[in-house]
Amino acid sequence: MTSLICGSVAYDTIMSFNGRFSEALLADQLHKINVAFLVPTMRREFGGCAGNIAYNLKLLGGDPLIMATIGQDGGPYLQRLDKLDISSRCIQTIESSFTAQAFITTDADNNQITAFHPGAMTFSHQNLVADAAAVKFAIVAPDGRDGMLQHAYDCADLNIPFIFDPGQGLPMFNGSELEHFIDLATYVAVNDYEAELLMERTGLNLENIAKRVSTLIVTRGELGAEIYTAGQRFDIPCVRVDNVVDPTGCGDAFRAGVLYGLSNGLDWPTIGRLSSLMGAVKIGHQGAQNHHLSRDEIDRRFKLAFGYSL
Repeated sequence: MTSLICGSVAYDTIMSFNGRFSEALLADQLHKINVAFLVPTMRREFGGCAGNIAYNLKLLGGDPLIMATIGQDGGPYLQRLDKLDISSRCIQTIESSFTAQAFITTDADNNQITAFHPGAMTFSHQNLVADAAAVKFAIVAPDGRDGMLQHAYDCADLNIPFIFDPGQGLPMFNGSELEHFIDLATYVAVNDYEAELLMERTGLNLENIAKRVSTLIVTRGELGAEIYTAGQRFDIPCVRVDNVVDPTGCGDAFRAGVLYGLSNGLDWPTIGRLSSLMGAVKIGHQGAQNHHLSRDEIDRRFKLAFGYSL
């Protein structure tokens, strides 16, 4: 069953500075900063929430369909999706823009300075959900502001059950707008920080939000996750990993598990456990799309972690 993934497709350029930002920035000179950092290592990763979710859903054997906008430099990303057998028919190229991209510099203390260029992402509202044809479920993930609004309205009008996943896009919306997203959505998925911000802006607590949607999911990192549905709360354990390498994209991997579970009629405790496993698999690898494992290996790890088979 096809899952429509509305969200960003982006490049992440990640650089390492061997020193400390604090040693290069003078407290009494912050009003006129002119500083350069030597970054001896650099890598470019494929990223963006929609790209990351689709990658993980494909690993599970799902059928992801990305709806996004890329720029004039998007060719390598399209080629990658083609190799992965992930459809790009709902990805529009904006020739006047660059693909969205983040430039991240990390120092020796793991402090980060990030510059983000939205580029073609700001045109995401030009994509219409109706053009995707038949889809079973959808997710509205972080994207251009107008695009997130457009795609939420589209899904609701077409009666497509969808997950509202505001992520880092949450601060773009005020309380009434976020409440409207909640009322349009079938499911809401946030991490613990986003949950606090969502409650602060809307004035709703978790129980109030859960009553207004079919299911509310709150991920809490190493503490696992909570799923509120039909008046129940399921506490989902975190899957232990031997080596924590990079948390980038773990939330997207989790959401891929949710989409797969919904599309295949799994119960919520199992959906939560599968999603937790996908996040744990991702955290053991550098970058958001560099973990490679078969569906058989996913099934093996699931049974090892939880004592039963998918």
